[in-house]
Amino acid sequence: MTRGTLIPETVTLHVPFHIVKRGGRKEMHLPDRVRPDRKADNTLVKALARAFRWKRMLESGEFATISELAEREGIATSYMTRLLRLTQLEPGIIEAVLDGRQGDAVTLARLMDPFPISWIEQKNTFLRT
Repeated sequence: MTRGTLIPETVTLHVPFHIVKRGGRKEMHLPDRVRPDRKADNTLVKALARAFRWKRMLESGEFATISELAEREGIATSYMTRLLRLTQLEPGIIEAVLDGRQGDAVTLARLMDPFPISWIEQKNTFLRT
């Protein structure tokens, strides 16, 4: 910009979208050409959030056992232990899930099954298949 160019005080940005009601919720729909390339899997994100919250509650001493916490949350102990396992995932996999770039190999159903302890093996299993 040159010294004599005026800087506008207001910038107007037009974004074409429309509101759609789905299941009692309103969603903003953008045209196809402006859609993001990736979208986080809400089910996976929610499962990770719950797992890390439960881990923090156990580590803080708020609950002494997984059984006690599971009872308080109103879920089965076995389900909670399978979700708590998600806190052992390789950080790159967690980041990929949160960014929505985890790929088709990473699903909650697949992560609920036993997976390798080694982060290298986890990356080979989930990010390269």
